[in-house]
Amino acid sequence: MTQPAPDLGSPMKPASRHTCGVNRAIFSELDFTDTASFDDAARGLIGSIPDARIESARGHVVWDLSTFSFLDDETAPDSVNPSLWRHARLNRLHGLFQVTERLYQVRGFDLANMTIIEGDTGLILIDPLTFTESAAAALALYRAHRGDRPVRAVIYSHSHVDHYGGVEGVITPEQAASGEVQVIAPEGFMQEAISENILAGVPMRRRAMFQFGPTLPRGPRGHVDSGLGKVTGRGTLSLIAPNRLITEPVETLVVDGIEIVFQLTPETEAPAEMNFFFPQLRVLNLAENGCHTMHNLCPIRGAKTRDSLAWSKYLDRALDAFIDRTDVVIAQHHWPTWGQARVRRFIEEQRDMYRYLHDQTLRRMSHGETPNEIAEGFEMPASARGQWHARPYYGAIAHNVRAIYAHYLGPYDGNPVNLNPLSPRAESVRYLEYMGGAEAVLARARRDFEAGDYRWVVQITHHLVFADPTDRAARELAADAMEQLGYQSESSTWRNAYLLGARELREGAPRSPPGAQGGVAPRVVAMLPMAMFFDYLAIRVNGARAEGLRLKIDWRMAGEEGGHRLTLSHSALSHAPGSHGAAAQASVSMDRRGLAAILAAGQSFTQALEQGVLQVEGERAAVAALFDTLDAFAPMFNILEP
Repeated sequence: MTQPAPDLGSPMKPASRHTCGVNRAIFSELDFTDTASFDDAARGLIGSIPDARIESARGHVVWDLSTFSFLDDETAPDSVNPSLWRHARLNRLHGLFQVTERLYQVRGFDLANMTIIEGDTGLILIDPLTFTESAAAALALYRAHRGDRPVRAVIYSHSHVDHYGGVEGVITPEQAASGEVQVIAPEGFMQEAISENILAGVPMRRRAMFQFGPTLPRGPRGHVDSGLGKVTGRGTLSLIAPNRLITEPVETLVVDGIEIVFQLTPETEAPAEMNFFFPQLRVLNLAENGCHTMHNLCPIRGAKTRDSLAWSKYLDRALDAFIDRTDVVIAQHHWPTWGQARVRRFIEEQRDMYRYLHDQTLRRMSHGETPNEIAEGFEMPASARGQWHARPYYGAIAHNVRAIYAHYLGPYDGNPVNLNPLSPRAESVRYLEYMGGAEAVLARARRDFEAGDYRWVVQITHHLVFADPTDRAARELAADAMEQLGYQSESSTWRNAYLLGARELREGAPRSPPGAQGGVAPRVVAMLPMAMFFDYLAIRVNGARAEGLRLKIDWRMAGEEGGHRLTLSHSALSHAPGSHGAAAQASVSMDRRGLAAILAAGQSFTQALEQGVLQVEGERAAVAALFDTLDAFAPMFNILEP
């Protein structure tokens, strides 16, 4: 993970008079005297550790909320949207909270919550956070106040890394393998966790820097929040495969004496996700399908688009099935809501929010409007706009509308003009030629900046930067405009993206560290089932370098039944269980420990082959030829410039 930047007195510029006016207008739109969320977020606090500060065994800081002390001030500064400032202050609350009898949450130790349920003989943990250090600290805090109960089960609510990455901080792989601890997940969990974090992991991690802003300085002109929580941390990722999958739409298990009704909700906030109902406790857990924000229908880091219609329907089914037996609703982010009437209203409003986004986007699509046309001026109903939990702190209306359009029709808007556009740089050069050259464009853009037309300034200076990345005046003006848009944003992710964009325009993209392999977590890759591991290798095959190669290689992982046969032909790597038999040119064998060591050291497989870490029988040159086709990915590719 990228280390957070220290706040050295942020180089960001102050809010302009236009931004001040936009932000002050928010006070007339929302009821800032409503403090119910603050009461709910503080309810049941048992204790915490100072500033939720968590360190690794080597002494580096994994998590620390002391850098957000500026949020002590109730009054929003001009450089932060007041609604987002309020939400950021709520997300700073941390500690162990009792929700109801036998059910607790540790909040504020990570982007997500860890829910802890006291079973008859031990603990059921839902979502062991992102990092092993954070998960261990959360469990230690619980045990300090409630006693040293053993972990009997771990449940992953869904396939995003902040809900499983810390699992080895609370249990060991051996405990899961032996069945001592149940590891329960929704059907499709491993496939979706891998496809998102490994197969698409390199571009997603780079883009996630803009979504979460971990390298931004903390402060009123920098990072204030991430919508779902404060910020991403910096620790050790892990993954233990589930040993029990939930496969039925509604399935009931008794886990350590606690009855749990699982409701699968595929293709909602995650491709593999589920809600939980606890009849004995009268608690409904909506995972990440019902949080105190409008969520993303496609996060700006990138992901598969989410089905807003299905999302709305699953919330409706949860209402029908569970509301009459529910006294409190929780989620794996934010704080609970108590009282059956309030719970009903909360879920109804969340349901209606996603339904309205879906239906109105489809209605306007059916009138022939394009994504940008629909997004421009799209407003939620007045009854929804006044609800704090329906505000776009993590998602954003315009982005969600585009996601719905893409979910049904793909990214193409139907206009043949956009079938095969020029590359961004070629397009920018031609635009400037038609518009009278860079100097003329820059002069007009400066006038538009002074008029507060920041969206247009960002669009037009983009062409200046892509046509000539060395144009410092264009970069500075683009950065200034992005900065003001960030200050105005109610969406934390948009704020982070704009402010980090401004920073990279001024300073350039950060350099990739030596030996970087795209930021893929070695411990996670080493745990992959063989089929998924070879999918990971396959996306690294450079088609041009593999041209003309025809290879048949067997691969076996020590200690595991069976092997896989790899076939490289027509520059594509295919694989399947089994062996090529006599047709195999070579056979490779290794163990998981060796694989983890290769990845952790940042070695290439070619280096590992030369050093004897891999055992090869047959044509060593065939294995070397395969490894020589593999690309190494630089994780810090350019985004703001070509």
